[in-house]
Amino acid sequence: MLPLVDESGRVTGQASRGRCHDGSGLLHPVVHLHVFNPSGALFLQKRPDWKDIQPGRWDTAVGGHVACGETVMEALRRETAEEIGLTDFEPEPVARYVFESRRDRELVHVFRTVTAAKPVPSDELDGGRFFFPHEIRARIGTGFFTPNFEEEYLSVVSHFHDLSASESPA
Repeated sequence: MLPLVDESGRVTGQASRGRCHDGSGLLHPVVHLHVFNPSGALFLQKRPDWKDIQPGRWDTAVGGHVACGETVMEALRRETAEEIGLTDFEPEPVARYVFESRRDRELVHVFRTVTAAKPVPSDELDGGRFFFPHEIRARIGTGFFTPNFEEEYLSVVSHFHDLSASESPA
């Protein structure tokens, strides 16, 4: 079961994950964490082919649902440990927005962190790696990334990425 929320994040009810993803438009909270290394490269995860949403595409390092009774920060720390093995990190809030697709409607809580620790993708993922801004820009619009990642990168994350990254040679 997932909490249902209004656009301010106030819990208004609950529904199953399946119901939240069936095109019903039920707004439910999720967390995203963008993980940068000290060189400014951004870590992305590859979604496995067996996933029901956006299989085989590259996506935000950490993304997951907030469970009923869980705070956004608890969900962020749980998902980060589960997906990429990081437990010692300082999340910085970046944005909150509503993302809508034909399948679901999410209140996305976006965070970023910079760490020298190497993310270790779990068996839930099909690996991961760091990308520099020019590598991401070259693949935007090609189907390489999830639409959600592309939208979030272009509207929120690219600002931080361009400011902090040392471009690697092409």
